[in-house]
Formats: sequence, C-alpha cells, structure tokens
Amino acid sequence: MAGEIQSQGSYEGNDDSNDQQSLRLRRVSSRATNQNYPQFNWSSPHADEDKDEEDNSGPRRELRTVPLPMALKRAVRQVQQMQIPVVSGMGSWKWKRRRFMHKLKDDGREILSFFTLWSRPLQMIGGNFGGGVQSYFLFLRFLVVLNFVSFLLIAGFVLIPSIIFRSVGTSLVNSTGPEKCTNYDPNPQGLVVFYTYFLDILSGMGFMEYSYLFYGYYNNTMVENSNFSYSIPLAYLFTTVFYFLFCLICIIARMGTAARVAVATGGNAVGNYSMIVFNSWDYGCQGDRATKLKQKNIHYRLQVDLEEQRIKKQAAALTPNQRIVLLCLRVFMCFVASGLIITAFYCIFLATNFSQQRSGEGGILGLVFEYLPSIVITTGNFVVPLLCDQIALIERYAPSTTIIVALLRAVFLRLVSLGVLLFTLWRQITCEGDTKSGDCELCQYNYKVYPCWETRVGQEMYKLTLFDLLINIAVLVLVEFPRRIVVDNWSNKLAQLVGRQEFGVPPNVLGLVYGQTVVWTGALFCPLLPLMNAIKFVILFYCKKITLFYNCRPALKTFRSTTSAFFFLVVLLFGWGLASVVMIYSLAVIRPSMACGPFRFFPNMWSVVPASFYSLSKLSQEFLFFIGSQAFSIPLFVLSCVVMCYFIALASVYGKNVALLRAQLKLEGRDKQFLVKQIAELGRQLQMTKHNTDVQD
Repeated sequence: MAGEIQSQGSYEGNDDSNDQQSLRLRRVSSRATNQNYPQFNWSSPHADEDKDEEDNSGPRRELRTVPLPMALKRAVRQVQQMQIPVVSGMGSWKWKRRRFMHKLKDDGREILSFFTLWSRPLQMIGGNFGGGVQSYFLFLRFLVVLNFVSFLLIAGFVLIPSIIFRSVGTSLVNSTGPEKCTNYDPNPQGLVVFYTYFLDILSGMGFMEYSYLFYGYYNNTMVENSNFSYSIPLAYLFTTVFYFLFCLICIIARMGTAARVAVATGGNAVGNYSMIVFNSWDYGCQGDRATKLKQKNIHYRLQVDLEEQRIKKQAAALTPNQRIVLLCLRVFMCFVASGLIITAFYCIFLATNFSQQRSGEGGILGLVFEYLPSIVITTGNFVVPLLCDQIALIERYAPSTTIIVALLRAVFLRLVSLGVLLFTLWRQITCEGDTKSGDCELCQYNYKVYPCWETRVGQEMYKLTLFDLLINIAVLVLVEFPRRIVVDNWSNKLAQLVGRQEFGVPPNVLGLVYGQTVVWTGALFCPLLPLMNAIKFVILFYCKKITLFYNCRPALKTFRSTTSAFFFLVVLLFGWGLASVVMIYSLAVIRPSMACGPFRFFPNMWSVVPASFYSLSKLSQEFLFFIGSQAFSIPLFVLSCVVMCYFIALASVYGKNVALLRAQLKLEGRDKQFLVKQIAELGRQLQMTKHNTDVQD
C-alpha cells in the first residue's frame, strides 16, 4: 500500500514538476526572509531589556502585538510574571519605572476613551448600518470638536478681551470720516412689540444685530501702557487667519489618517477583503450585544466588496457597441444634470436680488423676504440632488463611483450656490464692482443700503445656519416619523412599495460640508458662528441618530467606509477653499464699513498689520524685517526642500517594501493553493486505492 502511494505520488510529481520546482525555490527564499521576521522572546520583559545591548539578533515585539490566541497570551504573561530575573538594583529600578510609565499610559488611554464623544452610539450605528453610515457620524463628531475648539480660540483672543475692555470703559481710537458714512444705529427706537424679539432672533436683526454675535458690535479698541498693550483689530484679524489655518491643519491631519487606512487596503477589493477577514475582528468585544454589532459591521463591509465585484464583472462583459451606447447615455445625462444645476443658480440670483430690494419690510412678511435666499437655496439643494441621484442610476456606475459622482454634483451645487449668494451681495455692496460712481463714490461701498455691510453678510450666514437646523428638525417631525408610522401600520401596496427610507450618506455628508462652509464664510463677520454651528451639529447628531434607528432601514446598496472617509475630507477641503477666497478678498480688497467694526478707519482690514508694525520697538521691527528678508527665506526654502526630498525618498522606500511584501504574499498564496491541490489529489488517490483494495478482497 505504501509503495503504491509513493509511486502514485511520484507519478503525480512528474506531471507537476514545474510547480514543484517553483515551490522549492520559493521555500528557499521564504526561509531566508523568515530570518528577518520579528521574533518574540518568552522571557520576562525586564530581562529582555537588559540584554538589548548584548543581543542584537533581531527586533523585539511586545506581547500585545504578537499574533497569538488570547489564552496563549495570558499563559505567556503568567510565565513572565513567575520568572525572577537576576538583575542589578539599577536594572530593577529601570524596569519598575518602565512598568509604571506603561501602566500610566494605559490608564490614560482608558480615561480618554471613556471621555470620547459618542463612542457607544457610534459602535451601535456601525454594527446595525455598516461602516459607511458610521463614517458619516464620525465625520459629524469631528466637525463638532473642530467648531468647539475654534470657538475657544475666538473667545480667548477676541470675545473675552472685548467684553473686559468694554466693561472698564476703555476709550476708542477715533478718526475723521464723512458724516454720512458713519451713521449707523441698529437699536430699535420706541416701544417694541414682544413678538418682534422672536422675529429678531430668527432674522439676526434688531437687538441681535448690535451684539457680540456680529462684526459691527466690536470696537477698534487699543489698550497701551508701560506693561501691557492689546489691539482688538489686530487680535480680530490674526485670530480669524489662525482659525482658518487651524481648520486646514486639522483637515489635513485627518486626511492623512484616512489615507493610510485606504492605502493599507491596497486600493482594491482584494486587499480590503483580506483586511476584513484577518484584521477586522475586535477581541475586546464584551457581551452578546457588542459581538452581534461587530458581526453586522463585518457583514456590511463584505457586502460592499461583493457588490463592487459584481458590477465590475457586468461592466467587463459588455460588448464594444454596448459600451459606446452607455458612454453616450452618460454624456447626455451629464448635460441634463448640468442644466438643472444652472437653473438652480439663476433662481438663487433672482431670489437674492428680490430679498435685498424688499429688506425694509416689517413683520412676518419681512421675515419671509429675509429668508427667501435661504429658502431657495435649501429647496434647490434638496430637489436638484434628488433628480441627479435618479440620473446617476440611469448612468449605471459602480456603487462607489455612483457615490462619488453624486457627491461631486452635490458639492458643485451647494458650494457654487453659496458663491452665487455672495456674488449677488458683492454686486450690491460695491455697486456692481464700480466703487467710484453712484452711491459708492463717497464711502467706496453702498452706505445707503449697507451702512455696516459686514454685519449684513454675517446675518445672511446666520440665517442659512439657523434655517438649515430648522429644516432638519421639521423634516424629522413632519416627514420621517409620519412616513414610518404609515409604512408600519398601513398594509397598502403603495405603502409597502415606498417602505421605510434609507439613510443616504452622500446628501447627509453634503449637508455637513455645506453647513461648515457657511460657518467658515461667515466667521469673519459673525465671530460666534462656530459655537452656534457646534450646538447645531450636536442637535443634528441626535436627530439623525433617532431617525436612523426608528425611521430608517439598512441600505440595500452600501459603500466602502475606507474610501468614503477620505473623500468626505476632500469635499470639506473644497468648502474651506471657497471660504478662504471670501476671507482673503474681504481682508485685502473691500473697504471696511466706517460706521461699525474694529477696522472702521482703515482703507482695508489688512492695513492694521503695517500700522501695528511701525508702532513696535526698533528691535522687533529689525527681527521681523530679517524674517522677511532673503537671508532668512532662502535657507528656509532650501531646508524645506531637503526635508521634503527626505520624506519623498522615505515614502518611496516604504512603497517598494510594501510592493515586495505584497508580491511575497501572492507567492505564498500560490504555494498554498498548490499544496491544497496536491493534498486533495492525494486524498482522491488514497480513496481510489482503498476502494480497489476492498474490491480485490
């Protein structure tokens, strides 16, 4: 029997001699490479640390990083604790200090994880609705923290000093100017009806207009004495600029984290599938509930990859004629979507002009006119993306591509609609760009309609933010809850066909990007807008969580959260770019209002910087001149180029190593497939031999 098996195995080996030869070569290379793998020493950790200088055979690995079962890790830990190493007093003290610091670090991480915002709700969302929906709520949490920290920055350098200086009665820096340009009194005169306060809260006018909420209430206060000096205009300007830079740094840092996750998956479904199968399980899950949530999360991630592969196979099976027809269809649908977006822009332009012309109206009708641009923008942002989504279904893209196309169209619609609103306001503030004619000749801006144009722009951003929150709450109460009640309690075919709604990630993400872009645009003119937006996003989180668990069903078509998180931040970066253009133009070009604000007597907002520069001491001026000179800038540029080249070379080396590791993984996979084939063939031969032996007996 053994002889027959050996002869049959040798016969099979003759048929697959090439595969065996390649397998031998790969095994030789794998033995050589396995020597370089990190090895784990089972001895006690402090003994290993003392031997590091003597033994440099390979890098050590911590117990938690070793791919071992949890029971075996516990056994290793017990063995390490039972060992009594022979070390010196200094070595023992070093080991105890390292152990204390390690424990302190772990305790700190646990405390920080306890105070992490919305950790348990996010785990439930990811388990029930997948990583794509969870990425939306993670993005929302990031924006809440970003806005709150930004408010602390603005409050510390602008709001609190302004309150203190106003309370102690610090004098203003006065200057002369045309009397007509300095007339501005937003406070209501005489008796005010009670409901007017409610209208003022909604519109940002009346008592709200002359408050710390808007630009016009801040004075051009400059405090100077022998021990202390503080300039509100300079602090206002630098705080705004640093606020934008801080937001940019946070976005880029988060983009780097998301990009590392996307690169780790290999940019394809195979790499993502391997990562899910081998690395996605959380061994810290405790209880049946957490385990089931994690199982659902993995299920949805695998569903995304399978859907992607199915669409790719269908696209690969198309004939050339079918591909040409599909391409023509996509081009035609793209023109249709562009026509809808341009129509929405024109409607916003007309609504903004009409609203500014009827801005003097009072009562409820005046409030409707004030909110008319916000109503038109919100309506367009709801209707046009809905139609574009249906167009994207006709175009028959892959799920991830469909998400990206829908996001790009919605991004273009929302950001450019905000740009159309700002362009319309700019035309009216600057007399259509001609500040030397008409009503703009005296003050270089339209002082009759906009005596404090910065506050007016801030009011528009305030109304957009507030109206967006009110619309979300109204949709939750008046649309989503009634729809769920009708679907659950009415057995009509129409109700069952409509069904519960799906949580659409792209439109919700675009709503967040739009809201954050509005805040960035209005931060210069409404300093407390980041605080207002942080409160709005907190309310929005709970509203979306309620509608997700009570009114929505899991989406039939999900998408990959690794790529979506990075794309969300790219879209947010577009919004930051639009707001930065508005801020830079407002700082450097337009004449500030002469009747309000900290820059009332400067030709432009940036003029406060050179004016403050020449008031510094001679030593400070020379230092700043040196920083701006070629003697400092050229070496700094050269050093930056060297550091950049170093990191580029480092990234290239890491990329080559990753490519080699992936190639090695492919070879290992082929080896395993070959071995499995050999084992299966050998098993079949054994069964046939046994069957023949039984027949002969």
